[in-house]
Amino acid sequence: MPTPPTASGPPTLLRGFKDILPAEIPYYRAVEDKTRETAALYGYREIRPPILERSEIFRRVIGEATDIVEKEMYAFPDRDGAEVTLRPEATAGILRSVLEHDLHREGGRSLRLFSLGPMFRRERPQKGRFRQFHQLDFEALGDDGPSLDAEVISLLARLMKSLGLSGLTLRLNSLGCPLCRPLYRERLSAYLAGEREGLCPDCRRRLESNPLRVLDCKNPLCGKLTAGAPKPMDFLCPECRSHHESLLGLLKAPDLDLIEDPRLVRGLDYYRRTAFELHAGGLGSQNAVAGGGRYDGLSEHLGGPPLPGIGFAAGIERLVMLLRDQGEREAPGPAFYLAPLGPEASGPLFRLGEELRSRGFSAVRGEEGQSLKSHLKRADKIKAKKAVLLGPDELREGRVTVKDLSRGTQSPLSPEEFFKELENPPTRERGGNPN
Repeated sequence: MPTPPTASGPPTLLRGFKDILPAEIPYYRAVEDKTRETAALYGYREIRPPILERSEIFRRVIGEATDIVEKEMYAFPDRDGAEVTLRPEATAGILRSVLEHDLHREGGRSLRLFSLGPMFRRERPQKGRFRQFHQLDFEALGDDGPSLDAEVISLLARLMKSLGLSGLTLRLNSLGCPLCRPLYRERLSAYLAGEREGLCPDCRRRLESNPLRVLDCKNPLCGKLTAGAPKPMDFLCPECRSHHESLLGLLKAPDLDLIEDPRLVRGLDYYRRTAFELHAGGLGSQNAVAGGGRYDGLSEHLGGPPLPGIGFAAGIERLVMLLRDQGEREAPGPAFYLAPLGPEASGPLFRLGEELRSRGFSAVRGEEGQSLKSHLKRADKIKAKKAVLLGPDELREGRVTVKDLSRGTQSPLSPEEFFKELENPPTRERGGNPN
């Protein structure tokens, strides 16, 4: 656990935060790259809302009676007295941006957006969950049909497959709509009232403000007491039931391990009808790696026009944990390591490095004053493909020595021969020309 900094020691991290170190970056890049590739397949465009928003946006969108708003938001007054919040989720900011910039008018009834970035919640740190964490988020707006629900869920499944993840289970439920949910809420509240004394303090409070959230409690005793609670599926109106059954029919096509879960309510107030989560093994009790649902009516709640939508978010840290279980991922090393074997080599190697980079080749320059052995050890450590050695002999003879680190061979080359070889190399592996 991080400790407070002392006068004699270096500063340390805040509890619940983490540094993403260079060795971890390839995993994050893999998730981000596959996210963008999958988004392009389905016609989604990237959007980047700010990290800081007015607090009222999250209170109106997420709901006052949610754990996020009540306990977890990093909310504080700005210098002008306005209350602002570090975003705890992405949907609120994306929808605010859509309405503010009239993005929903650009493509008729079809608007597809995705985002990547950090979120902030002050909750108890645990495996795969931090107070600053990263999410990928997809939002599809303008269509209220079950076929869009199926497409969004299929997109999520395809993204997970592209990351090489398996053993995933889709949990699905329908939460009804403003026509049928009030009756369900009434019956659920009546049932929970009979179990009130046995519920945890949080659930007794939720019973008054948001009884559906009692079903989502992770306390084992609450789970046992609510095992016989009414199910939302038993109270769906004909339209919601038809929507759900059509979705189930569409989801038979993808290769999905699907479970209907009547206890799945998600942690946000804005969901209607479809709610879903993707679960994975190996992450303990908190094993949901992605989740989302439909939020028809949210646009009107924010003062916008009718704009049905559905979306999901996935925690990138948890995906990285699953990727790491598959094996090591190494960042590609540079194409060239430039080894100065004497102070007089500094200027020529600087110019050589700039020429290499202008041609699209990566090059890392070693420190002056190092021995040849130290340079080669460093080049191997950073996984360079080749080392360019320049010392007094090379300078006197007007050449460079190029050592192929994968083959262990080396050859003296004039500058003309060196650059000619770059035009037609035998291979371009491990950090070669990205073009």
